[in-house]
Amino acid sequence: MAGGGWLGQALGVGAALLWLSLVAALALAVRQRWPEQREWSRKVAHIGAGPVLLIAWGLNLDRWIAIGAAAVVTLLALLNHRRRLLPAIEDVDRHSFGTVAYGASITLLLTLWWPWHQAAATAGVLVMALGDGLAGLLGPLIRSPSWRVFGERRSLVGTAAMAGGSLLALAVVAALAPEASPAAWGLPLIALVATALEQVAWQGVDNLSVPLLVAVLWHALA
Repeated sequence: MAGGGWLGQALGVGAALLWLSLVAALALAVRQRWPEQREWSRKVAHIGAGPVLLIAWGLNLDRWIAIGAAAVVTLLALLNHRRRLLPAIEDVDRHSFGTVAYGASITLLLTLWWPWHQAAATAGVLVMALGDGLAGLLGPLIRSPSWRVFGERRSLVGTAAMAGGSLLALAVVAALAPEASPAAWGLPLIALVATALEQVAWQGVDNLSVPLLVAVLWHALA
């Protein structure tokens, strides 16, 4: 088995669980410190979930363990969406399935690409984590020209944050796996497509569409 046998796999699962626990604790702390800013704690969890793929990649987590863990987290996200067990992650002033779609996209990427194309799967998740996370934090915080797409507000600052965060995430993955990465010109192209997709975020659908298409484009251009 990959990752140094069962001991290595246990270490990988433990590291991922520890990281997610720290992210959840930070989200709760942010919610307690700024209770009026409901979106902040949610975006902390959103950004923090992305590096789990880096952990799984670095520790070479087995395919079925990774898929199973992602599926369980997605089911827990669905339960939290319905029951609000952790309001710091889900309790916002708009109806959205984004958290559930985010988990579903990770599960689907792992099913399609893991472990054969780990860089592609990681790129898809990190773009959504960092790009969309920064857009959700900075867009409402900094005033700039804005518009609505299917009822969802989009702003110049938020869109620029999505583009910049996406490009940074792609550059990180490319640096980690240069042999499995697109040419340098491909990274801005993928970031541009991700930014365009993020404009359509009705009920959190971008949490599914962005990671999947980014992974597909990464694999196609690599």
